[in-house]
Amino acid sequence: MSSFLSSCSVMTANQHPETLALNSGMKKTVFSANGFVLTAYTRIADKNQPINVYIEGDGRAWLSRYELSQDPTPVEATGLKLALLDPVENVVYLARPCQFNDFNQTPCDSSYWSDKRFSEKVIDAMNQELDSFVNKTQGQAVNLIGYSGGAAVAVLLAARRHDIKSLRTIAGNLDHVYLNAYHRVNAMPNSLNAIDVAYKIRDIPQLHFTGVHDKVVPMEIALRFIDKQGDSNCAASAQVIASHQDGWAEQWRQLLEMSVPCKLNNL
Repeated sequence: MSSFLSSCSVMTANQHPETLALNSGMKKTVFSANGFVLTAYTRIADKNQPINVYIEGDGRAWLSRYELSQDPTPVEATGLKLALLDPVENVVYLARPCQFNDFNQTPCDSSYWSDKRFSEKVIDAMNQELDSFVNKTQGQAVNLIGYSGGAAVAVLLAARRHDIKSLRTIAGNLDHVYLNAYHRVNAMPNSLNAIDVAYKIRDIPQLHFTGVHDKVVPMEIALRFIDKQGDSNCAASAQVIASHQDGWAEQWRQLLEMSVPCKLNNL
């Protein structure tokens, strides 16, 4: 049985994600790393200020429970929609490998949107891409925001970087081993698992949003992830009236205002 844990919904032609981004004043950037051609949309006004980095979900990875898609470009692009709602000066949206890809020019192996979606090769490539947007000379801080499978990527990036100011996940697949077993689909032994590095980010302020009506990623995933961090005082979860895909955009600006400062151990 195949791993079918992705978001699929209908979008009309005039709502194509790329059109939404460009019409909103975002600049398209293409970056090459580890054999991938990675797509990003950015709005950078002041590279001396922190940068909010959004990472897309798994996209249209599967057509059905048993049929793999030929193109994982997201139809709904929830991560992109949230990025477009962010009012800060610096916003970067990172698509996942093979999304928004021209397959005629650059073939992309479907394993990178199925069992290798969180592989070392993928995470390293996205880390290189993120580096290209960060002003290291000015010590620019990064706020990571990951939706669904993008939440796992965000955690895996945070665990290997030293410039992460905060982390937010939305309906995050923070433990694909547990989640795939929960849905009784194939394991992904060629992928890194976010929960395995939870302890490495225990000192980063983080907020994990879960949807009350989410039937794809149950809320216990976030709770298990937080528990794995031990006695960390920097992580919290928040329940939102939303499903896996619907309800987030309508509330996103209010949710962005929520913060989780790390608490001193003696308080």
